[in-house]
Amino acid sequence: MTPSAGRRPVRRAALRTARPLRVLLAACLLVLVPGCASDEPDPLVVLGPWTGPEGEAFEAALQRLDDGTGRTYAYEGTRSLRETLVSQLEADTPPDVAVLNSIGELTEYARRGRLRPIAERTTERAFLPWAPTLLVDGRRRTYWVPLKVDLKSLVWSKEGTSSDDPSWCVGLASQATSGWPGTDWIEDILLHQAGPARYEEWATSRLSWRDPDVVRAWTTWARLLAGRSEKSVEQSLTTSYEGASGPAGPRGLLNSPGFDCTHEHQSAFIRYVYAGDDIRVEPSARFLDGRAEHRDAFEVSGDMAAVFSDDPAAQELVERLSGPAGRERWRAEADPAVRPLFPNSTGAPPTESAGAVEQEIDALLHSTARTLCFDASDVMPPELRDAFHRAVLEFFRDPARRHLTSLLEQLEAVRVQVDEESDDTRSFRPPEDVCAGPGG
Repeated sequence: MTPSAGRRPVRRAALRTARPLRVLLAACLLVLVPGCASDEPDPLVVLGPWTGPEGEAFEAALQRLDDGTGRTYAYEGTRSLRETLVSQLEADTPPDVAVLNSIGELTEYARRGRLRPIAERTTERAFLPWAPTLLVDGRRRTYWVPLKVDLKSLVWSKEGTSSDDPSWCVGLASQATSGWPGTDWIEDILLHQAGPARYEEWATSRLSWRDPDVVRAWTTWARLLAGRSEKSVEQSLTTSYEGASGPAGPRGLLNSPGFDCTHEHQSAFIRYVYAGDDIRVEPSARFLDGRAEHRDAFEVSGDMAAVFSDDPAAQELVERLSGPAGRERWRAEADPAVRPLFPNSTGAPPTESAGAVEQEIDALLHSTARTLCFDASDVMPPELRDAFHRAVLEFFRDPARRHLTSLLEQLEAVRVQVDEESDDTRSFRPPEDVCAGPGG
């Protein structure tokens, strides 16, 4: 699970304008309403996860799209993306395009017939492992494309800090999704200990939670974080992954008072809280008690655009947003700390003005990595993912082996139940290819 950077109040002015306009235009189709005469097309609504400076940059890029159609766009950025989208779908007022970071959720929407397959001209940008195809009614189709991505499997520390005996910063709080920083730990450990093939089986619910490889990943995490006091445990459970707040916003865990730690395991997106700090980043593999042959494997996440509308302009919008011109416009609008990373190395790479951290992350993603595996919890069905989050919080408080056995039995029961409930008469298969080489 990877949230969006820059947590500030959501800008909804464009959306408040767009929705009343839709109602008015609908009324015009039924009765003659004075003032309805207009050739202006209805704005396309885009729902996404970005707020604050990151959301502002995306919205600015969206408004500057020059597609020659005269269409306008309304962006709604929200921290409660799943809840907002579910509510809109239940009211039969879905956005034209939604940007989600969960393959599990996207798969469920495709199974229920809520997504439209991506237009053929855009499928060349369905880079693996971010956009695996789905088998629906006997046909392999692409239902989303990645717009921006993040590299996980990273460790952050301050320059000059020794990495020989790290003490770990951990913040697990994230409102309704608390626990996901812990799932990232377990996923990364399993990837580097058991390898991409085993990781892929687990992420796609083809491996029992009681499997020894899964058990070892949990116990390794407990060992790496051993010796924490009760006060330290409670502090981690109640502190945001962003760290404590300061006058300029989140400080990051490395700079938060009360955290006596030297290293942080976190995704590339966290660089926005360390902008301007003397921070270094390095691959996580050597910290995780993994195998040498898996050191060039990295976990990744992404924000994928999917079409919920039959309006052809929605397909055109996704094509432009995922293309080179859309990427360049987005990067130009974004502050350095929240510049988007993209799923392949062509188009808008970091410029010479980019900071050392951004250049290092881009090099790891596009040059060092030999295998990329999508965030396992975000591949899982939402019910299983949420149970994983809760189990991590319980295990962090009580890592006893007997407790772990109970938690893994509960997760296995959820896995089996979800698998049985999703089995229907339609020809449908969820994605199984969530690891791939760079560029697919």
